[in-house]
Amino acid sequence: MRFRVTLDGEAPGDAHGVDVTAEGNGTVTEQRLYQLVRQPGKVTDRTFSVEFLDPGVTAYAFTFG
Repeated sequence: MRFRVTLDGEAPGDAHGVDVTAEGNGTVTEQRLYQLVRQPGKVTDRTFSVEFLDPGVTAYAFTFG
């Protein structure tokens, strides 16, 4: 199942996690935690969004920190 991540309405670029490209694209392949964002340098307040592009995904756990 494909998904797209944005930070402040833009692709995450250098802040992408290991399961997301710099353009913000990723794929759910199994039931596990996915690293969507990893903000480099000083951490600041950001608006995070994840959009599932295919039906059938259920998200139930988010961790921050």
